[in-house]
Amino acid sequence: MAKRGPKVAAGISYRPRITPAVFPGSRIRCADNSGAQEVAMIGVIGGKSKHRRLVGAGVGDMIVVSVKRGTPELRKQIMRAIVVRQKKPFRRSNGQWVQFEDNAAVIVTEDGSPKGTEIRGPIAREAAERWPRVAALATLIV
Repeated sequence: MAKRGPKVAAGISYRPRITPAVFPGSRIRCADNSGAQEVAMIGVIGGKSKHRRLVGAGVGDMIVVSVKRGTPELRKQIMRAIVVRQKKPFRRSNGQWVQFEDNAAVIVTEDGSPKGTEIRGPIAREAAERWPRVAALATLIV
């Protein structure tokens, strides 16, 4: 009988599942200086769902957002963003529980490079490991 558990090929790292905290319609603070202040989540890139179930996003996931508050040029634009903080506690593989004060995202391009030049506040280590260009701009990685 085969062993149960995650099927991981040699050389491919396993990405642990993070409890989702951001769902479609959620208003999220924008943590960079791209000009957007508040965004609303529309969908998750690469997210899987089930019939009549909303797909959620956690730290490190790329999402599709609509800019709700910000500069007039950015408002009502559809963009991509990466979730860098979440209020819902999630568990790391070492047993540690992590929780932030707010939900926050960073606006990025299609390939994952940030639109802004600085990120305000801390970002989660899971997001920094998955998106190195975002990590380069971060002042504090928790």
